[in-house]
Amino acid sequence: MGDTIYNTFFSTEEKDLYHALKAQLAELAGDSLQANEASAIESLLFQAAENGQLVRDTFGLNPLINNLQTAIIVVDEMGMRRAAIVSILLHDIVKCGFITTEEVADKFGADVAGILHGLVRTASLYEKNPTIESENFRNLLLSFAEDMRVILIMIADRVNTMRQIKEATNEEARLKVAGEAAYLYAPLAHKLGLYKLKSELEDLSLKYMQHDMYYHIKEKLNATKAARDKYIASFIQPIDEKLAAAGLKYHIKGRTKSIHSISQKMKKQKTNFEGIYDLFAIRIILDSEYDKEKQECWQAYSIVTDMYQPNPKRLRDWLSIPKSNGYESLHTTVMGPEGKWVEVQIRTERMDEIAERGLAAHWRYKGVKSETGLDEWLTSIREALEHTDDGMELMDQFKMDLYKDDVFVFTPKGDLFKLPHGATVLDFAFHIHTNVGCRCTGGKVNGKHAQLRQVLNNGDQVEILTSNTQSPKQGWLDIVTTSKARNKIRQSLNEIESRQAAFARETIERKFKNRKIDYDEPTMMRLIKRMGYKQVKEFYQKIADGLLDVNQFIDRYVQAIEQVTEPHDVTIRSAEGYSMQQDEQVKQSFSGDVLVIDQNLKGIDFKLAGCCNPIYGDEVFGFVTTGGGIKIHRCDCPNAHDLHTRFGYRVVKARWAGKSKGSLYPITLTVIGHDDIGIVNNITSIISKEENIQLRNISINSHDGLFSGTLTVLIEENARLQALIKKLRTVKGVKQVNRN
Repeated sequence: MGDTIYNTFFSTEEKDLYHALKAQLAELAGDSLQANEASAIESLLFQAAENGQLVRDTFGLNPLINNLQTAIIVVDEMGMRRAAIVSILLHDIVKCGFITTEEVADKFGADVAGILHGLVRTASLYEKNPTIESENFRNLLLSFAEDMRVILIMIADRVNTMRQIKEATNEEARLKVAGEAAYLYAPLAHKLGLYKLKSELEDLSLKYMQHDMYYHIKEKLNATKAARDKYIASFIQPIDEKLAAAGLKYHIKGRTKSIHSISQKMKKQKTNFEGIYDLFAIRIILDSEYDKEKQECWQAYSIVTDMYQPNPKRLRDWLSIPKSNGYESLHTTVMGPEGKWVEVQIRTERMDEIAERGLAAHWRYKGVKSETGLDEWLTSIREALEHTDDGMELMDQFKMDLYKDDVFVFTPKGDLFKLPHGATVLDFAFHIHTNVGCRCTGGKVNGKHAQLRQVLNNGDQVEILTSNTQSPKQGWLDIVTTSKARNKIRQSLNEIESRQAAFARETIERKFKNRKIDYDEPTMMRLIKRMGYKQVKEFYQKIADGLLDVNQFIDRYVQAIEQVTEPHDVTIRSAEGYSMQQDEQVKQSFSGDVLVIDQNLKGIDFKLAGCCNPIYGDEVFGFVTTGGGIKIHRCDCPNAHDLHTRFGYRVVKARWAGKSKGSLYPITLTVIGHDDIGIVNNITSIISKEENIQLRNISINSHDGLFSGTLTVLIEENARLQALIKKLRTVKGVKQVNRN
């Protein structure tokens, strides 16, 4: 049976690789995985492959080889052993149904079965495309919290996938995998202290998603390597002598910052590669006895700072109070030769292994499976899950919070407050008190006036300015970064909406009474639904905002009362149960997961995006908003890349149905050309002669013999627009006509 599988399931190169990986894993696992167990696992895998139940993934990767590579990462990088190895190797055949978790429990133990249960459940969630529902996200996070080894294995699997897809031809799938690695898996690895794997995920994501940026930085690093190595050597030499003279056992190594870290600095500081000076860090690793670790680390720190001037603001003491993920180290930044700032990290061999391998190494040193910090983290996730209504927003918040360290800011009175990195003035206001946040108009940071969205830095002194006339705005949700501020803003907005809705209802009832009209609840509800409102509160909100005339609505209500009741009222169905009743062509086109846009589309709340103003005939896609509606964007929208990268799970395919039926869409055109006599008349003359095209607005600016004009026209469809643009380009003197 084995020979058959080798010949059918493996290429020639894969055969050699499979045997090499088997030998490597056996050596790394040692006696934690018995030979008879390994043989039994291989036999099960070959049987599943022979039955056709093991298949290659989207990228064509061999699952047997892929799982061996993942298992090696888990053992070598994270220090896990038997249960994790067996779970990884059996994962695919449990997922496809070849063997059950109960059978695994009988053959390999309940520990393995428990990990597999978490892996299979999380894998099933990713198969629900294109959108992962909020409840599924909650289940996903809960499964993380059940057994920390599940999330460690998922990180390892994603690292391996990212390594193997460098030559993948499926660009769309590769971008999706890279995006998830950047926004989810890298932050998870960071939170768990797996800094080496975190950096690799970030670098590979940058390589796949921003190819030019990645190779630009890589080439610059290669070009400056010799000079960098020379500088590091000159920096280390005097430290080396002093440490040796003090009798410390140690070794020193220089570490260049990751390509991703450099790219982030370039963006943050708005500079080029040459403007980044702290490209590397020096790491002093001491070989110390456990009870002398802190003493010798501080001894090494004093030697370094006696020799080079330190920056006191950049001292990070994680010896006294380690991070929740177990990370311990001393960080300082000193002024080296040539006036360059150099980061120095001081730690022991034990601390260094924990820094590289994360929590797994910490468990091994502590001799326990978990610790207080980890337990607190898992508890906080559970609490968040229990008290959050929107799973998608929770996931965004979760991903965001994972990245961040803390910043410390002061009040004018000297009180110290801790906030997440990236917190704004408005976040700080809500941190002080909800009422202060709701009435906040701005602030003073270090004595200078600051807007609500200004990001706070370590050591800032912040004073909050308030006004009794101020109230929370919807746009504030885009300013704040902390979950407390978001929740309080949403709560306040809901209260405001409720008050406005109550006022609108009272207004309608008063108008009914004044006009001596009887109030009939069923007729009222039917009319509200017929007008396209999914919820009654949306209708009242329109009245409160002045977007719907009360008297006109009452007139429609009176007409509805006077009409003869139809045998069956038409009920607007929800998007989930909606089935379009159109011509046969449209019916067929709806067979895939594609939103078909039509003027008569009911039951789905969709709007045309204002950022790109799509019209009939444009290539479009839908984006599910946090409110549940769908915004239609052009595929070439300036925001399209960011939406696909960060929120791919909320993107839906869309296209226009049938033919345009007389609807006119506002389009803005920019016209540039020579300022010739009569050119404006020629342009407006062409537009006026076009059928069903209306000129809404025109603005012309002239300078140095050139003119630039902005035209707003109402037009039916993309084909008419392209024809108009073509005609405008033929006007004498016109050089460019572009759609905004």
